[in-house]
Amino acid sequence: MSDFVRVQEDEGVLEVRFCRADRKNALTLAMYEAAAAALREAGESDSTRAVVISGEGGHFTSGNDLLDFMKSPPTDESSPVFQFLLALRRCPRPVLAAVEGYAIGIGTTMLLHCDMAWADRGAQFRMPFVPLGLVPEAGSSQILPAIAGHRRAAELLYFGDFFDAEAAREVGIINDVVDTDVRAHALERARALAALPPEALAQTKTLLRGPGDDVEEAMRREAAIFIERLQSPEFLEAAARFAK
Repeated sequence: MSDFVRVQEDEGVLEVRFCRADRKNALTLAMYEAAAAALREAGESDSTRAVVISGEGGHFTSGNDLLDFMKSPPTDESSPVFQFLLALRRCPRPVLAAVEGYAIGIGTTMLLHCDMAWADRGAQFRMPFVPLGLVPEAGSSQILPAIAGHRRAAELLYFGDFFDAEAAREVGIINDVVDTDVRAHALERARALAALPPEALAQTKTLLRGPGDDVEEAMRREAAIFIERLQSPEFLEAAARFAK
């Protein structure tokens, strides 16, 4: 486990908490590996009934730690980032998210794979892939138009601007905006799920997903282009600006 991912279970609820507050929980490769391992273990554990993903220090996650990412960029589906997304997508337990502060890049797109998510009023979302010379990831090019409509998805993905919690609720990225402690709210909802018949809950999740999984195919298509874009002049110029 990474020192920056805290995993603890209580009352059937496994919390995966990003704990790198000094960097607004920017995700390193080791953090992706730890979070993926926790999600896989949750799916195999008889005691775990639900999962909550949260962040420490007032932020969910500011996305990839770009410097760490550039040291070992993804080259294929074995990359820690892709393995984390697959573990999240395939987790048989309900996965909930509590969002506060920044949810940038994968901090937003991972929410598309959670069964439920809530945010506080101060949360700020952003998918800045095109401004960075990249393309969307995590299946967002398929999931976001399906829940928000093509025009709204295009606006969010093309421009890559910040948007607030109310906008995230309107387009279906989160369930609702919470005025109280959003982490406490998500944990309470997770405990309520943990008290339900587990097989019925798991089968309902499977039915909601439907036959096959076109989203994973979209994730693979995106990843192939994303990897190519990492060598593009547009991305290298953007990364150089960020490093200054």
